[in-house]
Amino acid sequence: MSDINIPSHIAIIMDGNGRWAKERGLNRTAGHEEGAKTVRKITSYCADIKVKYLTLYAFSTENWQRPKLEVEFLMKLLGKYLKNELNVYLENNIRFKAIGDLSRFSKALQKTIKETEEKTSKCSGLTQVLALNYGSKDEIIRAIKKLNTLNLEVTEENLESCLDTAGMPDVDILIRTSGEVRLSNYLLWQNAYAEMFFTKTYWPDFNEAELDDILSDFTKRERRFGGI
Repeated sequence: MSDINIPSHIAIIMDGNGRWAKERGLNRTAGHEEGAKTVRKITSYCADIKVKYLTLYAFSTENWQRPKLEVEFLMKLLGKYLKNELNVYLENNIRFKAIGDLSRFSKALQKTIKETEEKTSKCSGLTQVLALNYGSKDEIIRAIKKLNTLNLEVTEENLESCLDTAGMPDVDILIRTSGEVRLSNYLLWQNAYAEMFFTKTYWPDFNEAELDDILSDFTKRERRFGGI
């Protein structure tokens, strides 16, 4: 990895859990469980190679439209994941952060999220960010309301300070798995100059080798940020 330019911030749209399960004759829930294993694997790898921020699209504001039983399963899976991962975070010096409107989650899940953030707050390696009940349009609207509440002038810097990602660098690499080629209301502001990669691999099958290939491609790209 020595010849690869490691980005500060990687964002991933983890897509394809349901289709992965369907192709194997399994329930969609099995795909989500397998996807959670991939989250651990990719998070640990990003920590090892010194990525500073890994932001994962875990549950969108639109995902509430899914079948009730699937949503309930995802909520239980999230709570279980955070409790199981706490020691992994601490052992690997990984800080956990959640972004999105958490108010719609159960009090118990909100407590688990907050406790995980607090217990890992002193970790100084990778920050794993889970986007939970997150939608970029919703985030920007909430940021504007915060600007108004604080009576701040509408500037780029002030708006950024009111986003869920305040204090984080913009996204360097945006990855979407499963073959879909769209942003799906994800980090629209933060992805302004991200290098984008779309892979046909379903999220449960995504691995370190494929991430390495993306990082190698990223190193070859010339990022001009609107300049010549």
